[in-house]
Amino acid sequence: MRRQRRCKILATLGPASADKETIAALHRAGADVFRINMSHADHAGMRERIAMIREIERDAGRPIGILIDLQGPKLRIGTFRDGPVVLTKGAEFILDSDPTPGDIHRVQLPHQEILGALAAGHSVLIDDGKVRLHIVEATPQYARAIVDVGGKISDRKGVSLPDTEIPVAAMTAKDRSDLEAGLNAGVDWVAVSFVQRPDDVAEVKKIARGRALVLSKIEKPQAISRLAEIIEMSDALMVARGDLGVEMPLEKVPGLQKRITRMTRRAGKPVVVATQMLESMIVSPVPTRAEVSDVATAVFEGADAVMLSAESAAGQYPVEAVATMNRIAEEVETDRVYRDVIAGQRAAAPDPTGADAIAVAARDMAETLDLKAVCAWTSSGSTAFRIARERPHPPILALTPNRDTARRLALVWGVHAIVTKDASDLDDMARRACKFSNREGFSQEGDRVIIVAGVPFGTPGTTNMIRIGFCTGES
Repeated sequence: MRRQRRCKILATLGPASADKETIAALHRAGADVFRINMSHADHAGMRERIAMIREIERDAGRPIGILIDLQGPKLRIGTFRDGPVVLTKGAEFILDSDPTPGDIHRVQLPHQEILGALAAGHSVLIDDGKVRLHIVEATPQYARAIVDVGGKISDRKGVSLPDTEIPVAAMTAKDRSDLEAGLNAGVDWVAVSFVQRPDDVAEVKKIARGRALVLSKIEKPQAISRLAEIIEMSDALMVARGDLGVEMPLEKVPGLQKRITRMTRRAGKPVVVATQMLESMIVSPVPTRAEVSDVATAVFEGADAVMLSAESAAGQYPVEAVATMNRIAEEVETDRVYRDVIAGQRAAAPDPTGADAIAVAARDMAETLDLKAVCAWTSSGSTAFRIARERPHPPILALTPNRDTARRLALVWGVHAIVTKDASDLDDMARRACKFSNREGFSQEGDRVIIVAGVPFGTPGTTNMIRIGFCTGES
């Protein structure tokens, strides 16, 4: 199942894709990694889906990545005594710690630490920003606000605080339980929601201890101000445009998407673009022209992966949505402009390490000599990550003895991973790299490939060798 594209597809599972047949169809249509949203899944359901994915993986003979998305802290207002209320612009409204059901004048905000963090001038958004307030007075017991945008609010609606650094960790007790369950079930990636600071990521990585890689979702303004630190701490990033578009002016989101994508790519880490990419396909078998352009923009920008949420989880056309995204990516990557855009984004010079210099040299040699593939022998995946950062024109064939590494690489741009025993010596390394390149359809007899590895073999993080291999007809 060799993909005819470099950009990967991350598909969310849900009620519309809960059975093995549909998940297998999503994989055949183009899904490389599956997301399990722990906001809507219990541990038994998660384990059941993981077992189905692993069966599909065995049947297909290709590594499939699995990502669990932790819910994170959900801020919600309390309840109302007589049902929904309608707030009018200019009216005063109180958020307080009193558990008594609310009315047109007040409601409980059942998060004492949030009341303590609010300050005059801070904005409060309710129900995805449909109702907007600003604080005029704040105490540890209550916050008095003025309504800027009125509307109806009801029990337990979500609260967003774009100006307030929330003094709680990104992980709740539920998240800790979900994380341990996911790690024990063998997930490959963990997504952390509502990241504000690098410490939020460090907490998850400390628990994961390398059993899964950690992806930070950028969906709060506070994360933007510390983006470089968060990228350094994370294994990958996601541009989570849904919440980001609620807490920031919508017109700022496209520029932020490009900024986050480019910064993450320069750091040599995968970046995913998510939210509403083919939203209309929840109810329609075809997307809008604007949605096609949106997906294409992410691919042109060089994102490692594009993600489907409700389209594949709860929509009426989950397989069609994945197939559509697959076709868009394939078409973009054959466009002449695509290579120009990708080349124009390359760093002026590699990082001053031997491994990074070798990755750049491999890309330059492969493109100058029109080699058919860049073959990376990698134990931990770091060699493949480095080469993917350079976005070479030939495909990247990652050869690894570790199945976990192959599954993690399913999220990485341009990487086609193969699980095989480690090379025994340099000649075996070259011979088997050519064998797998031929077998997977990247090359044929008489073609040349470039081979990157670390010596001694099996030692993670020792990318130090580059070699050109001549492919024969041997199997």
